Amino acid sequence: MGRMAKERGGRGNRRNNREDMAPRKRSRFLEGVTNIDSRDYDFLRKFVTEHGKIIPARLTGATAKQQRQIKRAIRSARTIGVLA
Repeated sequence: MGRMAKERGGRGNRRNNREDMAPRKRSRFLEGVTNIDSRDYDFLRKFVTEHGKIIPARLTGATAKQQRQIKRAIRSARTIGVLA
């Protein structure tokens, strides 16, 4: 698809661009946080959309371990009734 797509004006292989290889800038919602509490409404609202969906780690800048903790906290907060 690489050469043919370029000739036809397609997207081609954009992974070779040096600009795409730069590390992405992460947001710092979790800087200095050691314990994620399921009853902390203001903190958990940062990780939930207005429709109630959990925001992915690639957008929040959380590590995989932190994202699992956030997921558990949000789900238990929904059960408790803190989050809708």
